[in-house]
Order: sequence, then C-alpha cells, then structure tokens
Amino acid sequence: MSTPKGRPEESWSPARLIPVSGIRSTKEQEQRATAALLSVMAVVPSFGKAILRYLKAPAGEISTFTEVRFKDGDGATLIPDGAIVVERGKTRWVCLVEVKTGSSSLRADQVDKYLQVAGREDIDAVLTISNQLVASAEDSPVDVDKRRLKKVRLRHLSWFRILTEAVTEHHHKGVDDREQQWLLGDLIRFLDDEKSGASGFDGMGKNWVTVREAARKHTLGPSDPGVREVAEAWEQFLEYMCLRLRQRIGEAVEPAYPRASTSTKRIKDYVQVLGRDGRLQGGINVPDAVGPITIEANLAALQVTTSVSLRAPKEGKFPKTRINWLIRQLKDVPADLRVDVEYPYVQTPASQMIEDARKDPESLLLPDDPKRQPQRFRVALSKDMGRKGGKGRGSFVSDTMEQVLAFYGDVVQDLREWTPTPPKLTPQDREAVRAAEESRSLVAEPPAIRDPFYRPQQADDPANRPTP
Repeated sequence: MSTPKGRPEESWSPARLIPVSGIRSTKEQEQRATAALLSVMAVVPSFGKAILRYLKAPAGEISTFTEVRFKDGDGATLIPDGAIVVERGKTRWVCLVEVKTGSSSLRADQVDKYLQVAGREDIDAVLTISNQLVASAEDSPVDVDKRRLKKVRLRHLSWFRILTEAVTEHHHKGVDDREQQWLLGDLIRFLDDEKSGASGFDGMGKNWVTVREAARKHTLGPSDPGVREVAEAWEQFLEYMCLRLRQRIGEAVEPAYPRASTSTKRIKDYVQVLGRDGRLQGGINVPDAVGPITIEANLAALQVTTSVSLRAPKEGKFPKTRINWLIRQLKDVPADLRVDVEYPYVQTPASQMIEDARKDPESLLLPDDPKRQPQRFRVALSKDMGRKGGKGRGSFVSDTMEQVLAFYGDVVQDLREWTPTPPKLTPQDREAVRAAEESRSLVAEPPAIRDPFYRPQQADDPANRPTP
C-alpha cells in the first residue's frame, strides 16, 4: 500500500455552512447575513439571549424568520428582513428586524413604516442592524417619530457589536455543546470576512486625508468641508475600539463619555476642537482598570498619544518614596513610555521617559520645591500616526487600534490604584492583648449554671450504691 505524497488538502478551502462565496449583489449580501445571524440565534440559545438582552426581551424559546410580509396603511406590501419570536408559556414577544450591509445606511422612512406596522400588529420591538456604530443600542442612527416609540421599542445594533457578542460567547464564556460551538465559530468567520458586508468600521471617511493635511498646515477651521464627517467617524471609531478590546478580554468596555452627554453634543465638540487645534480626543473605560485610557490624535503633529492617569499615594514621608511606588509597577513597559508627575498648584507637570525615571527618580521632583508631595501620575505613550486611509495595515485606524491594544496590555492592565494601609496597633497594645489572652487561658472557665439539686457522683458516695 503506497503512502500518499504531500497533503494537497492544506491548500483547499474548508467546507463552510455559511459561505461568503457567490455573493453577487447588496440585496443578496443582506439576505445571507440576515439568514446566518437569525438561524444561529435560534440554534445557539446563549448567543441569541446575548443579542436579545439589548432589547430587554423575555426569556424563552427563540424562533426566527426571514422576509416576513405585512400590509401598510395604503395596502402596499412591506417586507422586513426578518422577525424574532420568543415564547415561554403564555408569554409571546415579537420583534421585526431590518438589516443593511456594506456602506448602505438605514432609511428613516423605512424604519418609520415598520414602527407603524409593529404598533398596529401589537409587535413589541423593531431591531435595526447596519455597519453604523452607536454608543448605545438605544441610540438610533435615524430620526423617527417619537410617538411611534410609546408602544414599540426601537433598538439598533452594529454588525461589529454582534460580532463582538459572538466572539465573547465563543472564546470567553464558552459554549458547552460542540455543534453549537462550531456553528457560532462559523458565524464569526462569516461576519469577519469583508465579503459578508458585516465586517464593521470602514475607516475615517473619504475626507480624512484632506482634513489631516489641512490640520498639519494649520489651515483647518471648524466649518471646513469634511471636518464634521471626520468628527462623526471619530465617534464611531471610539465605539469600534471598545468592541475590539472587548473581543480580546471578554469584558464590557465602553467609551468614556461625560455624564448626560449626547452624540450630537459630542460631535459638535469634536468639530470645534478639531477645527481649532487639529486634535481628536476620546477615552475608553475598561472594568476595574486604574482609570480611563485617553486617546488623543494630534493631526497637526501626526502623532497619537495613549495615556492613563492615577492618583499618587498619600503615604510615604518623602515625595521620592511615592514616585518609586509608581516606577516599581512599570517593569516591562516600552522604553518610550513617558511619566508625568502632577503637583498641586503647579501648572506644568514634571516629565521623564521611564528609563531616565528609573535611573534618577529625583528628576521627577520639583526643582524649586523638592519636598512637595505629588498629587497625580500620568503615563503616556506617543507614536507616529498611520498615514493611509481605510483600515488596512499602515492606516490611521489600524495603527491606532494596535497602539491602544498594546498600551492596555503592556501598561494599563498591570497598574494598581493606591489603597491606604489600615491603621495598626502599637507594639505595646499588641503585647497587652497577648498578655490578656494568656491570663485568660490560665483561669478556669466559670462554672455553668447547674440544677441546684445536682451533686457530682463520687465512687464512695452511698447515694451511688445500687439499691438492694
């Protein structure tokens, strides 16, 4: 029997239940993405529940359907891309689904019609899905008549958020059933493929290079063409970075937005700062990290800086002791990491690269007041900005995303916030406590309350002799 030469199957494409080949149009792309998502939601309950949690759907058995049909008020046929039904006992919950892929955006008039149908048919919710990223599932990319929302819940999920939920379930939480795990993995491969039209954030927009160059030449203004488009893309990019980091660590990561802020207000602020200073700023909150990761893209200097800030210890007689507390935590960090030390009532912080700070911690003290205690520390990493458009290698999106992930892994995840030491007993008090414990052990326990008629039995006591 001869041994086959080589392994030709290594160059073959594995069979896929959800293939990306053969997609010939946007409509077919949407149909295949919808069918793939809804079918896996029904077959992998943990993933289905993870998606429906955004809609506050009840627990129960999930059934999914594609291209359902309704009549609008004028008798015309409406065909949402899909529907989800959850049933448990007498409880029945129904949601319509509208899907867009690629660069296609949701249409307000179409979503409004589905909300009308849902209200008339006693349907509970409408879910929209597209590549448009939003800060919260409650934020819709389209404006609809708010009166429609009194009876029907409207929620939006980006394809990248759905991919993130699939990755979280598959890689971090785990799916016990082997077939379900394989099917969810196949959905992940499908959604992560560019051909699926559901691969997420596409880049900073067609005006990115023009805006960046104008900022570099200091000729950019808030009202210039393309500034608002870049500001809107930055809002989505922050959400994209959060979701990508969540895929890596398996925990909820959210943009660090100011309280009570809205997308409209944030984008307006981005436009002003970008047009005036040539900078884009934002932050990311990672659970239990020492603080938000701040990201600043300086288009004028063509640099991206990632940083995190934490308060200095309030213990330690000398300022150098408190500075060393931070330096000891920064062991295996990039050599170009910068350490800033902020002092109360001093506008400019003391700064050093980490290598110089290790050699001479006193270089981070105030020259004119070396006994002043530090208030806060900031560690920062600056890198040259990716120049290309889109999100491929060498682009602003790819290089910034890589920098954020590396900064979290190399620096932030190992930093610990200072916690005060609990008050301690003095040596005299501890000796007194030990002496009291020893004296108590030498003293017999007080007798328990006994029956007044009880007499201890003695061997020669006549009362103990058997009655003849």
